[in-house]
Amino acid sequence: MTEGSGLAGLGWTAELGEEMETYAAAGLVPGRVVAEHRAGYVVRDGDADLLCRARGRLHDGAAVGGLLPAVGDWVAFQPLGPDRGIVDAVLTRRTAISRQEAFKGSGEQVLAANVDVVLLVMGLDNDYNVRRLERYLTTAWDSGASPALVLTKLDLCRDLTVVIEAESVAMGVPVVAVSNLTGEGLDTLAAMLPAAQTVVLLGSSGVGKSTLINRLLGDDRLATNSLRADGRGRHTTRHRELFELPGGALLIDTPGLRELQLWQGDVDEAFADVVEIAAECRFSDCAHETEPGCAVRSAIATGRLDPDRLKAYYKLQRELASIARRRDRRLWAENKRRWRQRARESRQARRY
Repeated sequence: MTEGSGLAGLGWTAELGEEMETYAAAGLVPGRVVAEHRAGYVVRDGDADLLCRARGRLHDGAAVGGLLPAVGDWVAFQPLGPDRGIVDAVLTRRTAISRQEAFKGSGEQVLAANVDVVLLVMGLDNDYNVRRLERYLTTAWDSGASPALVLTKLDLCRDLTVVIEAESVAMGVPVVAVSNLTGEGLDTLAAMLPAAQTVVLLGSSGVGKSTLINRLLGDDRLATNSLRADGRGRHTTRHRELFELPGGALLIDTPGLRELQLWQGDVDEAFADVVEIAAECRFSDCAHETEPGCAVRSAIATGRLDPDRLKAYYKLQRELASIARRRDRRLWAENKRRWRQRARESRQARRY
């Protein structure tokens, strides 16, 4: 498969080319999903953008297989003219930023796919929250991408203790504080975004993501809103979209997250300090309650470990376990439905 002239700049790889061979033989062409709207998906083929809809069978499999495209996905599609097409298949995802569907709690919602770096954006104002940061880090590590933390609104808060606290929670994850107003820290952030790498922004509404993207793009591409009376930003982004930055990096913007429910994985990466201390316990199956030689209880008593951080660790573990149980029940019910359907079809076939 020979890629189009602009696919390499969108992150096309030799592995994708090999996977595409079968689809190319059927007359399909490759492209990357750069936006998702109610009307469909905007797919870029390297030279132009086409508005595409997903083939019906992709919708049919979405409930159990997550087959619908997401922004950042590479797809094989059939052009239906100069600006229209239909997505026939989603190529293998390297990474996926997923959460449990907001409010519904019934399935996976892929926020972005094939991402290299997850920029977790929090404001150095009332938006900053340690427990939410832990949740964001858990999602980022589980995706397979590398997280980094961007603290906006540096011009509104010069309290570096917040930055120091964030660095201690992030544990080795790059942390950069920026001001969209003065431009402070933006050069450092831009240097973290190499060409052909895909980056996604995740954060609450009003943390300044749209303004940050405008600064990185070098123009006012995205609409922004003024601060509310309480000093917080307003929600502006309504859909997910991929932008090509001047330096060649690919940046995916997402709507502000009112909540981020975990989907799968574990919390050990985000709580490496808790895991490290627990490894010092006398017993490998220590429940950190009444067992002798418990390093975790000792660390809390000496101030080495924040008890609230341990509570957050347990809370996210319980949440992931609950989600896994619900997912297993859903899959069992789906398999049972399919078995019954096949049994009915078999009985009908024997009648004739």
